[in-house]
Amino acid sequence: MKSLKNHFSLIIALFTVLFSVQIYVAVDRTIKAYEEHLKNDYSIIVVSNKMLSEAEFKALDNLIERSETIATDQVLERLKGEMSKKNLDLLKVTLPKFYRLYLSRFPTPQEIEKLQKRLQKHSAIERVEGYAQTHDTVYKLMLLFKDVVQIFSIAIAAVTSMLIFKEMRLWQFQHAERMSIMALFGAPVWLRSAVLFRLAIVDAIIATIAVCGAFFIIDQYGWMDKVLQTVGISIELFDFVDDAVRSLVIALGVSIVLTLTIVIGNTEEE
Repeated sequence: MKSLKNHFSLIIALFTVLFSVQIYVAVDRTIKAYEEHLKNDYSIIVVSNKMLSEAEFKALDNLIERSETIATDQVLERLKGEMSKKNLDLLKVTLPKFYRLYLSRFPTPQEIEKLQKRLQKHSAIERVEGYAQTHDTVYKLMLLFKDVVQIFSIAIAAVTSMLIFKEMRLWQFQHAERMSIMALFGAPVWLRSAVLFRLAIVDAIIATIAVCGAFFIIDQYGWMDKVLQTVGISIELFDFVDDAVRSLVIALGVSIVLTLTIVIGNTEEE
């Protein structure tokens, strides 16, 4: 019963590490998806005194993906009854050209500032509006959220790793007598410690399966998808191939490294 309790404690500790890592991965994916969503909605308004082609805009900066002309027909239509046709034609010629520039990715505030300066250097461009203040607020909030989750995940992983180390020390004490007998018969260190490695590997596999099961349940209920859809994004919280393999590698890595630490420490004491 005591041995089963130690197993359960290690599995829970490994599960916590893997779950916190996966939460960080999911948050990172969410932010990237939201950046893509913002990139599609975000644009820079340019006012020019002459017609500019899409190729001309792209030549100014690689960040520019495409340009779109903002039609002024509605403005002219409103003035149609108030001005003569001659004046309307003259106004149509002299009216500035308005463009909406779409970017290839969601830019940082520094990139927007540099892009605005490059656009303003063009002789034909009279004004550039990048909505920098709104953009800065959104971008900084996203980065703050990601940093908080990262710090939280690292703190959980560090504390839980210490708990795993203590659990493995208990295993060592439980199997001390058997390992001492094997040492008297000349068994090498790796053979004496084989049971510790076997237990660590088995619990790492169980913890990985538990994490996969937890995210499978979350995915089946779909409540996270509903939350994400409210902001117009959709992501895969858990990839049952790549994420499962990564979780298994992390669980095995943590277990084996901590077991090696205990075994090497015990060997030095001998």
